[in-house]
Amino acid sequence: MSRTLILLPGLNCDARLWRDVMADLGGDVRPVVADLGKEQSMAGMARAVLALAPAQFCVAGLSMGGYVALELMRQAPERVTHLALLDTSARPDDEARKQTRRAGMAAAAEGKFGLVVRAMQAGLLAPQHLDTPLAAEVVAMAERCGADAYRRHQQAIMDRVDSRPLLGTIDVPTLVGVGALDALTPPALAEEMAAAIPSADLAVFADAGHMSTMENPAAVVVAMRAWLAR
Repeated sequence: MSRTLILLPGLNCDARLWRDVMADLGGDVRPVVADLGKEQSMAGMARAVLALAPAQFCVAGLSMGGYVALELMRQAPERVTHLALLDTSARPDDEARKQTRRAGMAAAAEGKFGLVVRAMQAGLLAPQHLDTPLAAEVVAMAERCGADAYRRHQQAIMDRVDSRPLLGTIDVPTLVGVGALDALTPPALAEEMAAAIPSADLAVFADAGHMSTMENPAAVVVAMRAWLAR
């Protein structure tokens, strides 16, 4: 019998974020990409996932998806058999990061979402992936998600709780992964989470920034296969 693997997208992301990983996971895993677009809080996103998920499931989240995955561990840890946290953090935003988010939200509200999306690329991708077809795919994905979801999700991200106290209670096989060149949630934050979760393995993906599943999907697949086999 196949196991359900729920994949949680990041901000401005849809199923394209996970496409290349899903194609190569193989085995007895049935991947399902959750639709988080209509929700406006981490708690609401987690509840929406739980309403559609089977009694037990594996879950992997990237960036905002990682915040939702941690919220799942707060709401229903008994239902999660495997947890993967990619290019994310257990820490809440500091005030400087909140100000940056508010500025983007204000620009999007003024009809400048396209400019916001393009300005974000330098933080999302490793330098060698800027101004490439991959970067164009990231922009197109954000535009599909749209300005309304962007504003809702930015507010949800700013309102999220500090997950560091939760980490020591996680007792399922856990993968903490991060792009070696991730500028938004750098490897030090992944190392912090992996050190605090008793059952965690840490994977650093070469040649990748914040969008590791798109920038180096082969490395992510290797790490996820080993994680799912635990």
